[in-house]
Amino acid sequence: MRSLDRDPLSALPYAARELLQSARVGRLATLAPGGEPHVVPVCYVVHGGRIYSVVDQKPKRTARLQRLRNIEANRTVALVADRYDEDWSTLAWVMVRGEAAVLEGGEEHAAALMALRAKYPQYLPMDLDDRPVIRLSPDRANAWSAG
Repeated sequence: MRSLDRDPLSALPYAARELLQSARVGRLATLAPGGEPHVVPVCYVVHGGRIYSVVDQKPKRTARLQRLRNIEANRTVALVADRYDEDWSTLAWVMVRGEAAVLEGGEEHAAALMALRAKYPQYLPMDLDDRPVIRLSPDRANAWSAG
């Protein structure tokens, strides 16, 4: 395991950067106001040294998702992307920790949506312009692989 403090994403080993950029799903961890961990799978994109995820139009019980409320109370988050295989010699993961913010519009929001749509064609027909985007600004990144 390796902890990287300066420019955490670009300082990751090449294979870890590739895993982080190509993984189709990550697990976003936030903390509820009472300190309870909350982890959900998210679609995300790495863009401009940050990680973005949108609250999309897939069915949800409420628009005020727990992850958004948690970020309002405590901006510290983590995202894990991993590669699992029955051949355990190929296992790998990347964990990025940092500060999150919820973007409700503007140029960065639009650029994040463009990058997310480029990675996930499923987003192309969705009306996401008024949907919150979570921005993770990395402070640290750790990577591990069996190989």
